[in-house]
Amino acid sequence: MSAHFREKEEKHNLALIYWRCAEVSKCSYEGSATFLWFIASYQEKDPLFWNTWAQHTLKNALTLQKLNQNTAKNLILFLGDGMGIPTVTAARILKGQLSGQSGEETQLEMDKFPFVALSKTYNTNAQVADSAGTATAYLCGVKANEGTVGVSAAAVRSQCNTTQGNEVTSILKWAKEAGKSVGIVTTTRVNHATPSAAYAHCVDRDWFSDGEMPAEAVQAGCKDIARQLFENIPNIDVIMGGGRKYMFPKNQSDVEYPGDKKHFGTRKDGRNLVEEWTNRMKNKKAQYVWNKRELLSVNPNNVDYILGLFEPGDLPYNLERNTETDPSLTEMVEVAIKILRKNPRGFYLLVEGGRIDHGHHEGKAKQALHEAVEMDRAIGRAGLITSIYDTMTVVTADHSHMFNFGGYTPRGNTIFGLAPMLSDVDQKPFTAILYGNGPGFKVINGLRENVSTLDYQGTNYQAQSAVPLRMETHGGEDVAVFAKGPMAHLLHGVHEQNYIPHVMAYAACIGQNRDHCMSSGGASSLSPALPSLAALLTLTRLLC
Repeated sequence: MSAHFREKEEKHNLALIYWRCAEVSKCSYEGSATFLWFIASYQEKDPLFWNTWAQHTLKNALTLQKLNQNTAKNLILFLGDGMGIPTVTAARILKGQLSGQSGEETQLEMDKFPFVALSKTYNTNAQVADSAGTATAYLCGVKANEGTVGVSAAAVRSQCNTTQGNEVTSILKWAKEAGKSVGIVTTTRVNHATPSAAYAHCVDRDWFSDGEMPAEAVQAGCKDIARQLFENIPNIDVIMGGGRKYMFPKNQSDVEYPGDKKHFGTRKDGRNLVEEWTNRMKNKKAQYVWNKRELLSVNPNNVDYILGLFEPGDLPYNLERNTETDPSLTEMVEVAIKILRKNPRGFYLLVEGGRIDHGHHEGKAKQALHEAVEMDRAIGRAGLITSIYDTMTVVTADHSHMFNFGGYTPRGNTIFGLAPMLSDVDQKPFTAILYGNGPGFKVINGLRENVSTLDYQGTNYQAQSAVPLRMETHGGEDVAVFAKGPMAHLLHGVHEQNYIPHVMAYAACIGQNRDHCMSSGGASSLSPALPSLAALLTLTRLLC
């Protein structure tokens, strides 16, 4: 063998090692991150590296020609609130840098999904959407006005008398009616905009309890969102998130923060919704938990229903989470799936990484991106305990934000770092991450603040913005939709956001999408979710 051929083969083998390790985001080599970086820096100068990687990707793409047309027993929707495409890219880089890599070449778990589409996020009355109207779209299949949940565009925000007759139902309800178990997991309040569209019909997303409602709306018979959580769809199997204070009578102290009045109960009707739930479920295998220790002590085999309310309001940012008392999104998702998957008819689970949005609104990109990385971790965990043969998983966002990064930063530049040049206008440095508007706008003596004098990589640093606002706003561009599992190929181009639940329902043969599931002889026309022998052998080979 010639020296030239041996060198070429060695480069080819190194390229294979690199992309195999990079694509599964882990290696069996010691110091794998450093090892990968070494290979990359050595190999990327050689065209063979890129050609080999592209050919491997091509071979994988060709395998997708055989579509997964099984019936989806299980449905999971991961919703990154405010997770626009720039946030996805930046989170990918952060994920890689957290494991010692350059970052750009890293794969998020959602990046590995074989089908990707774009979703048009506008509300019926808003070019740039809010989280309530969008939630109605991707959960109920109907576009709606901003600020409203679970009602059509005929309903007007805050006008109680426009509720009745304009209610629309969600895919969570369709799944429950089909005999599936259903669940909601969020890092925000369980009665916040995103989760509430799964069960509530409310003309104002801010009517968390009757304590936040105008008296005339209560007198007119409109129900607050917390109450609807327990009354509209009986026996939702899994409910996890924050929002504890909206379930308790006004001025009742909180179990975790008994001396803090801002966490006291808010209900004017005097009802204790947690106690009511506990009493109603006493003859079922049901459990109420309010901290991480209680959650992780749950035996999923012995619990069919769980209500987990871990904070009076939203859960803390993952970077600020007390890891002893506050569960992570990944931990909540794992417990939820292990409870739900016991149902032989399958399940529907809505998972929201809700505080991505909050981080961006506050101009705190570091908080937002770490929230996105944690949601991606939860996506990976869900993938390990479910199967692509019978579980359709969709990852998307409700809307984007005025967040971006640029400035000709070099490869491997810390995502929270400075651009490599000074402004050619004011001769000052600037960070790669910037916002179009928000609280990061600061002028000192008539000039832009010099960020090099600040801790611009700090957890709560507010990135500079072009327009001063107390809270940064949403962005109006399309968002990505990642899909895998049965019928995932139906998410394939540019779609209206309300298309998403129709596809998921079609895959699972629920809701209005059931006729295609039965042949003329009465047998299911969709394939059962049984992997082929070849697929099992392939999986066995990969695991061994």
